Amino acid sequence: MNDCLFFGLNQFPKLFKNETEKITKPIQFKFENENENENENENENENEKQIKQISSGNFSTIFLFKNGKAIEYLNEKDPNQNPSEIQIEENIEKVTVGFWNEAILTIEGNVFAKGKVINPNNPNQFINISSLIEDTNDRIIQDIVSGYNSIYLLTSNQNVYGFGSNDYGQFGFYSKTLYKTEKPILMMKNVSKIFSGNTSFHVFLLNSNQELSGCGYNYYGQVGLGESRRKEKKIKKLTKIPNIPKGKIIDIQCGHAYSIMMIENENKNPKRKLYSTGDYEYNGLGKNGDENTYEFTEIKSSLFENDNILEFSVGNAHTLILTSHNKMIVFGDNFYGELGTGNTKNQLIPIQIELPKLRFNENISNYHISCGVDKTFLYYSSPSFSNLEEDLIKLFRRKEFCDISFKTKNGEIIEAHKLILKYRLNQNQIEKLQEIISNKSIKESNQIFEMIYSNRIINPKLYFEIKEIINSNEKIEETMKRIYLNENENENEKDFIIERKEKQYKFPKLILIMRSELYRGMFLSVTEDKSNKVTDYSELSNESFQIFEYWIYSNQIKEDIQITQEIINEIQIGIDYFQLNQTNPNLFDLLIKKFNNQNQN
Repeated sequence: MNDCLFFGLNQFPKLFKNETEKITKPIQFKFENENENENENENENENEKQIKQISSGNFSTIFLFKNGKAIEYLNEKDPNQNPSEIQIEENIEKVTVGFWNEAILTIEGNVFAKGKVINPNNPNQFINISSLIEDTNDRIIQDIVSGYNSIYLLTSNQNVYGFGSNDYGQFGFYSKTLYKTEKPILMMKNVSKIFSGNTSFHVFLLNSNQELSGCGYNYYGQVGLGESRRKEKKIKKLTKIPNIPKGKIIDIQCGHAYSIMMIENENKNPKRKLYSTGDYEYNGLGKNGDENTYEFTEIKSSLFENDNILEFSVGNAHTLILTSHNKMIVFGDNFYGELGTGNTKNQLIPIQIELPKLRFNENISNYHISCGVDKTFLYYSSPSFSNLEEDLIKLFRRKEFCDISFKTKNGEIIEAHKLILKYRLNQNQIEKLQEIISNKSIKESNQIFEMIYSNRIINPKLYFEIKEIINSNEKIEETMKRIYLNENENENEKDFIIERKEKQYKFPKLILIMRSELYRGMFLSVTEDKSNKVTDYSELSNESFQIFEYWIYSNQIKEDIQITQEIINEIQIGIDYFQLNQTNPNLFDLLIKKFNNQNQN
């Protein structure tokens, strides 16, 4: 099921053949053959068919799905062109589209790119640009970002390379004879994140010490170096950004003439704030004033002063924000309706817009926004067991529950959990793991364990070393289901017991710690008035209890349970009351689907 809303310019490329050029209110996006094929491959995991990411520039728009496939709409003259699947033999991990280029990162760490600057003779043909890096030990890529006509590559060794156009010094140097590179150019070492935008000629690099540097086009003050540097049209070398607000830099997104930064404070209850720098006339600053800003200053609005910002996205000159209180907040240029306000009036300060009904669970935190140059997408992405992977990684970092130790090459001790390793590796594999860890640094060892816990490729270079000892054919949810169904399991590992009516329920302690938010809602009683009776579990029906219990391990609904409207109502109340939106929308969708199938039969 595709859940994607669209508004903005319906050209370059044309996404709706029968709609006007400007779409000013959110409408549902559908692929050409979506209705025809929706009954095909019924056994395919619904989550795998969901949109993972959307990236849009002037060259193309790409939809990436969770199954590693991608569909591309090219900006061609033929108005009758159909979308086509990108033909890359490797599974796709990420896509990024600039104004005149696009790049694809595969799960193996290769980058394929195309575009007018990338491949002038054949702009529609992909070439492997990671293979052009001179240092053969630095060709495994872990992240990619596109600028206007440049591509930035972050390697597994934490080095950043630039490829494509360097006409404004966006690669950290400037040369009239080398305004376009023929191979990736090393820009900076020890980098943790890259930030740029599909219409920007500037870039920011964040190192592991949270120090931020920037370079490139600065005519409007979009690099944020302050008043003294605003007249420098080109910042020709990477320069440390001054006066960064205190806190952790979560994200920076770049428009053509401005940049927006999201900072999270380090208090006990973290809160995120937005800061902008750049040109007022391009409507990107989100501030009530008529002057440019030459360094990052806070965007203040009553709409989110008592709220927390979940994520934001920036196009050429428009910005959209999602908050934890279910708000969609917009500001900036609106010539094509890219703010979704129902008109084409520019909006200098943030306002809230109304959205059409989304899914069964109305919490917007399960959606993501992606701004193209002059268009906007809002798409659903079920957290499902991607959240389980995150929980496992978080659990790995909770040292108070660790019970097995490994020693790194420098003698540092790294700890893990026997229960998790037992269901991911056999004894020989655990011994082989110790051998590998003994030759790695503490940083590399942490990354190895995170990959074992999550089955997610965090460092492609290290993954190739450990993939032989990982049971890669078994997904995380299959491992968890095996834990649940294993009747011969050591009783000492099931050391948490819930007494309910005539039956005992036993759970591994680590699973309860890992999924504490879900179990908090599952075990506390749920009543129609949404009261919270902590000590009484009996009011939650046995059927609902079993549904929660089985789903947490298997991501499935038990076959032998008849779903009734009462069960749906009870679980809906629990989901709403305990605000378990990050883990439960997929459960509720599965319940509705099974309920509807039962009624049809």
